[in-house]
Amino acid sequence: MVVPKSPDKTLSQSSHLGTHGIQHYGSVQSLSQLSGSHCDSHGSLSPVSDGWEGESQDCSESDPLLSESVCSMVLQILVPFVLAGLGTVSAGMLLDVVQSWDVFQEISEIFILVPAILGLKGNLEMTMASRLSTAVNAGKIDSSRERWMLILGNLALKQFQATVLGLLASLIVTLLGWMADGQMPFSHIVLLCSTSLSTAFLASLLQGIVVVGVIFGSKRMGINPDNVATPIAASFGDLITLSLLACFSQWFYSFMEFYPYVLYLVDLLYLCLIPVWMVISSKHPASHILLHSGWEPIITAMVISSIGGLILDKTMSDPNLMGIVVYAPVINGVGGNLVSVQASRISTHLHLNYSPGELPVGSRSCINPFQIFFGSGAHHRSAQVLLLLVLPGQLIFVHIIHVIKGGLTMPSLLFSVLFLSASLTQVFFLLIVADCLVHCLWRRGKDPDSYSIPYLTALGDLLGTAFLSLAFLLLWCIGDS
Repeated sequence: MVVPKSPDKTLSQSSHLGTHGIQHYGSVQSLSQLSGSHCDSHGSLSPVSDGWEGESQDCSESDPLLSESVCSMVLQILVPFVLAGLGTVSAGMLLDVVQSWDVFQEISEIFILVPAILGLKGNLEMTMASRLSTAVNAGKIDSSRERWMLILGNLALKQFQATVLGLLASLIVTLLGWMADGQMPFSHIVLLCSTSLSTAFLASLLQGIVVVGVIFGSKRMGINPDNVATPIAASFGDLITLSLLACFSQWFYSFMEFYPYVLYLVDLLYLCLIPVWMVISSKHPASHILLHSGWEPIITAMVISSIGGLILDKTMSDPNLMGIVVYAPVINGVGGNLVSVQASRISTHLHLNYSPGELPVGSRSCINPFQIFFGSGAHHRSAQVLLLLVLPGQLIFVHIIHVIKGGLTMPSLLFSVLFLSASLTQVFFLLIVADCLVHCLWRRGKDPDSYSIPYLTALGDLLGTAFLSLAFLLLWCIGDS
């Protein structure tokens, strides 16, 4: 039996928020922990007990995930999902165009860099969107001072992380490229470093500002930020990031031979800004903690995404499989967008209704993954909705690509079946992993908002690229061009 806390103790815990227990931006300890009571299925208060009767007893009035209808959920998810899909389609078409540029032909390792840099939206933007969505739903950033501290702390932390991750991404790509080809000219290493740093820094800044506006704007409009923030964070993120990557790489390539010092000055500039971002982000308690503790998931995720980039690079080296470059951002982007919605929703639900380390009944193991789709409750409904969105969404996106590329008919039936099967299998596995991973992190006392999405989006990149490569290989073996 949990003993209700006294008002003084509750206020003391609230005032020390961000320095004890699970840390995240503006979020709070669970609603039940602060109140010392729990809501039954009718919304009335009852003492908290050690054994929960299931998710149906959660406080539906305080949890926006349990109070929304399926229709409302679909409508809120559908629009940003379509926008995000169009963004990934545009990114795929852009990648198909720029692959013939001089820098991409001369330094093929840039293709390994593409998933790692595009994956930053999962490591940084979508993670920040999930944290802020939880904070907004918890109603703990109503004061203007706390809101601005939260925003500035988030943005400064994200710029610091983007700079470090951009540098690490170039080093990882250099290592993978050297392992694959047995050599790597120093001039190529410098160009990869300058391109990665510049793209990560500027893309992170632009997308961070958009994410903040979307989250606070959606809350004012009465829309659940968990449903729209992460997809919109990725809607044009791929297109913006890939555009910057292509332009910076070609620009630096033009300087590489005659003005190489320009690349060194660019690298030095970004590195000198690191102390500035550290000072600003340390002003907020939660962002100060993540300066030291938030690196494990994003670095691991970058390594996973880079392996997916290596698969993409090797697949594209085969002239018979070069068409994969158009579809890779689409399958990876759709999978990451959908699973990030699910992870953000589950994380918000846990923050609002359970104490750190405490799990709902039925979420203590992952023995039967199918219960995620065929159980009862808000998470099962959302998993079904997200999985069902894959087929019609990908059909639309594939048709748009085919029309833009000049096709007058639909893609072949065999291609459509294999592509849809690859995408559906990818999302199916991602949703299962999301449910297990978020609850596992919560049980271990780690904030799922900060840890889960980088792992999930990186795994989505790896699975999407692998399944898509397998599909193209099967098409080539069968003779479907």
